[in-house]
Amino acid sequence: MEEKKYLNLFNKVGYGSGDFAANMVYGMVSSFVMIYLTNTIGMAAGIIGTLILVSKLTDGVSDIIFGNILDRTRTKMGKARPWMLWSYLGNAVVLVALFAIPTTIGENAQYIYFFIAYTLLNAVFYTANNIAYSALTSLITKNSNERVQMGTFRFIGSTIGNVLVSNFTLVLVEKFGGGTDGWRTTAIIFAVIGLIVNTISVFSVKELPEEELTEGVKVSAEVKIGFLETLKILLSNKYFNMLTILYLLFYLMMGVSMGAAIYYFIYNCGDVGFFGKMVSVSSIASIIGLVLAPSLVKKFKSIRIINLGFFLVNLAVRIIYIIFAISNNAPVLVGLYGLVSLTCCTLGGTFNALVSEAADYTFLTTGKRLDGSMYSCTSFGMKVGGGLGSALSGWLLAAAKFDATAVAQSAGCSNMLTFMFAGIPVIITAIIVLIYFKLDVEKVNRKLRAEKNNALN
Repeated sequence: MEEKKYLNLFNKVGYGSGDFAANMVYGMVSSFVMIYLTNTIGMAAGIIGTLILVSKLTDGVSDIIFGNILDRTRTKMGKARPWMLWSYLGNAVVLVALFAIPTTIGENAQYIYFFIAYTLLNAVFYTANNIAYSALTSLITKNSNERVQMGTFRFIGSTIGNVLVSNFTLVLVEKFGGGTDGWRTTAIIFAVIGLIVNTISVFSVKELPEEELTEGVKVSAEVKIGFLETLKILLSNKYFNMLTILYLLFYLMMGVSMGAAIYYFIYNCGDVGFFGKMVSVSSIASIIGLVLAPSLVKKFKSIRIINLGFFLVNLAVRIIYIIFAISNNAPVLVGLYGLVSLTCCTLGGTFNALVSEAADYTFLTTGKRLDGSMYSCTSFGMKVGGGLGSALSGWLLAAAKFDATAVAQSAGCSNMLTFMFAGIPVIITAIIVLIYFKLDVEKVNRKLRAEKNNALN
């Protein structure tokens, strides 16, 4: 029997634009905050990395707490949409603050300022916005194919946003005078664009009634699950744990490799322009793969198998990629990165659908819906993984004796940049492949639903 359809093209495109808005914040912070701090403000990479790690210790707790709050929320707009709407105001304000560190205050005060702004952005406002946005996958449709399509539109929006941020950030910084003024003005522009697009995204979709989400079982608004019980249920779901680790590893890999990419192209290849070209090629390849993802899932009827096959190929491509990275062959690296992106883009396009399956697994085994809390794995994985990637980048740069005032770096530092850019991704991709071997939540859910239907009959 064909599944009921809930969404039209406007809903899907509108939903996808939410990740475009998110990348006005995440893309700028993950790709440019380190080089802004080291090369413009003059802060030490090792200290920055340590501060980022300490900040990330708050993220795991805030993700679960906010997911629990979202599950308790009842408004006319629904559970997730109000949080997605208002939290972006905080994102916009703090993004500007993060790229407007005063140069007139002392060095210690600058580190404190950075830590507070970075923590507010990640542990509070971005957490609220990202979990609410991700939870909409489960809250606006029950159609499994539409959930995959939402993931596709979401990551197309993310990819387009990332292209704009990657290609135009340094251009805008220079256009507006360079230095601190250039960075601050650029952050203001991205913050305003993100605020407008996020608002459009919120009002492009509607959440389903709770009784429909719970398959006809009316859930009282008074029945609320406490934080500790929520945490226990989440951690007892092995698929939640696997998805959290998978997302964390992916964004750790991206945090290290993309953070190092700017330094690599500046110092190893002598032309930072290759960074923007690489991101553009990557984005085109990703969009092609994301458009194909729903059809592939529909044909093979398994998100896990699709991802497993793609990431095995991705691993082979990344091994070849190292050879050209060692020789600093920038033109080939730019072109080949399209194949790298094409063979790992299915993670982005299908991840929300897998989290929805994990949420359904919790409901099928416990009778409790924890959509908001379940989607904390996306926010936790993205922020903590990206943060750990940034922290690791800072430590590795410090260990390699990176000198922001030098025109050229030492041979040891150049080798470290190559390892960060191309070597670390090979190691992490191999681990991701192993996780997908075990991620059989779709198969298990089909069995549980069949048993439930047989029991009713």
